[in-house]
Amino acid sequence: MFCEHRWDRSLAFGETVFPCPRPGPAPMLLWLLLILAPGRQPAGALPKALLLLKPPWSTAFEGETVTLFCKDHHSLAWEYVSWYHNETPLRKQSGRLQISKSGHYRCKTQRSSLSDPVHVQFLPDWLVLQASHPAFERDKVVLRCRGKEEEDIMERTYYKNEEKIGSSYNSNITVYPAFNDDSTYRCTASGMYILGMSWTETSRPLKIQVQELFPSPVLTASPSWPIEGSPVTLTCETWLPPLTSHTRLQFCFFKEHRALGAGWSNSPELQIPTMWSEGAASYWCQARTVIPRILKTSPRSQIRVHRVPVSDVNLETQPPVGQLIEGEDLVLICSVAAGTGTVTFSWHREGSERSLGRKTQNALSAELRIASVREQDAGRYYCAADNLDGPVLSKRIRITPRVPASRPVLTVRTPRAQAVEGDVVELHCEAQRGSPPILYRFYREDVPLGSSSAPSGGGASLNLSLTAEHSGNYSCEANNGLRVQRSKMVSLSITVPVSHPVLTLNPDVAQAMVGDVLELRCEAQRGSPPILYWFYHEDVILGNTSAPFGGGASFNLSLTTEHSGNYSCGADNGLGAQSSETVSLNITGLCKNKVTHITVGVIGCLLSMLGLAATAALVGRFRTQRKSGAIPRNIGSVPGPDPPAQALHSPRGLSRPALMELQPLYSNVSPGDDDLVYSQIWIRQHREGSPAHSPRTHQKGEEPAIVYSEVKRADPYDPARQDCEEAAEGYENVPCTSLASDH
Repeated sequence: MFCEHRWDRSLAFGETVFPCPRPGPAPMLLWLLLILAPGRQPAGALPKALLLLKPPWSTAFEGETVTLFCKDHHSLAWEYVSWYHNETPLRKQSGRLQISKSGHYRCKTQRSSLSDPVHVQFLPDWLVLQASHPAFERDKVVLRCRGKEEEDIMERTYYKNEEKIGSSYNSNITVYPAFNDDSTYRCTASGMYILGMSWTETSRPLKIQVQELFPSPVLTASPSWPIEGSPVTLTCETWLPPLTSHTRLQFCFFKEHRALGAGWSNSPELQIPTMWSEGAASYWCQARTVIPRILKTSPRSQIRVHRVPVSDVNLETQPPVGQLIEGEDLVLICSVAAGTGTVTFSWHREGSERSLGRKTQNALSAELRIASVREQDAGRYYCAADNLDGPVLSKRIRITPRVPASRPVLTVRTPRAQAVEGDVVELHCEAQRGSPPILYRFYREDVPLGSSSAPSGGGASLNLSLTAEHSGNYSCEANNGLRVQRSKMVSLSITVPVSHPVLTLNPDVAQAMVGDVLELRCEAQRGSPPILYWFYHEDVILGNTSAPFGGGASFNLSLTTEHSGNYSCGADNGLGAQSSETVSLNITGLCKNKVTHITVGVIGCLLSMLGLAATAALVGRFRTQRKSGAIPRNIGSVPGPDPPAQALHSPRGLSRPALMELQPLYSNVSPGDDDLVYSQIWIRQHREGSPAHSPRTHQKGEEPAIVYSEVKRADPYDPARQDCEEAAEGYENVPCTSLASDH
């Protein structure tokens, strides 16, 4: 304290004079400790209490008292307050404390921790410089220069680092000290004595230690030692004194030089979903106020992350094992039950040195897709996982793509080149590709015949004992649950051997007449065409006829006496000949009506020729007599006795020719009309002296007369017809003009 030599005002009023003290050693600095310690507060601790003064000055004159109050973040505490003086607990527990002794004071409530100390001084000086309490950085601080006798002071002057910063008569000044401001403040007070002499008093120097508005933040992590891959909450820890709780703080978190999250926010916390161990990465945060703008940065810190080795590596497939179809995509999923950090996954197939694929990522599983899997991709697969502690392998699983059944091929296996009724044939169906089991179904004309399974793949067969009804188109079907395929059609023709034929006669009589036309009808009831029929008379072949479309065949025979005997027929279609039973036939003489008709016809023809010959002879004789005059004149004009009848029919001198013996020999002619059959008749004239015992031989140089007769077939619907009448009436004789001319 500096003291200027002056007249003591007490002398003027007859008062005792107090000499000015001698200057002492170095002047004492008055420290205003308004500190809320900026150190780190343990996480989870109660907020600090704030100690308040009333009046709000930490410097006072000796003899004065100051009242202390303890405040937490909620309100002033009025009871259960702990007080400390120079770290010594006081017994007082009320919400306020009156003091008059200098020292460091602290307090604590039930809802707060111990406050920072406040140094209060009671000075014996005449002039003191007071600063308002509390003082926060960049907040205004009121400086008051106070003397014991305020009315004597005429002017007050304030200095900062010995530089005048202001003066006034009775007003205070305001300053805005910065945090950790090392400036020194003092003030002087001056006045006038009665005798007109001036005086000046100077205060002790004052160093204001400004309290931080908020302490530098500290970055904490919860949990403090997180497991790699787990979430972590970062907290930027700082706090505002209770009197400044209205001040708004903003926070930002950093990893190395990169901001995390959305940048600045009003929340002091940031959650990281998954925490990875990435070497020596450092984390830090910043806190700032908007008004006034104060920015503070936390120290950089490294968060130790615990890495868990991978375990329980498992390989799964999609689609699941056993359901993969050839041509589909296969997804191999490799996963670990435990493990943290960056995991390297790789996929392998037994027998292959190179891996199928590799992925490195911060995840507990990874996928590998194999496109369009083929049958040759079958094998045993496994995967490996490694997070820098060595690879761990999964169990091996067998993957076999299921192959849809291909189009089968139907093969008909027969014991001979041509399938014959009664043979046993094998229908073999086989699909060249397809995963077992395969179910084969067999069809005839799309009608199911049966089915057979191939549990191990390959083909299957179905045996059939053939009948005639088995001819047709065959196919088969292959089904392994993935696809149904139908084979091409295979035609199978069944050849049926002929049955024993049946020989029938038309007309169906046991006895026939010479000259009848007999139809031999042979027919086998069963047998594949074409069928060749043979006709036999007493085992002598009469002829053969073919039935190209099946059914029976006929052979016509014009009967003679030699045709009596046993008849039979045979049928053959290349699979073995079959014979019918024999049928007996007895041939007798001509039918009466037929002989009569033939005789009348022949005699009529002969009589006509004889009449023509007689007429010609008579005309010749008449002309001769007329020329010679032998004919009476009255012939034809004069009536006379009639000539005898004998003279008209057989004139004299004209010998009667001998009767001709008619020897019929028939041969059927087929003119192309189904309704007509022509028979050829050979007629020979026997003269007198001809040998009667050889009727079927011709004389040398003689031509037989030929007469064709048209045989009309009987109406099958005429119920009144008779066999013999049909034979007799079935002929129409051809006019005999040619025969008469020959004779």
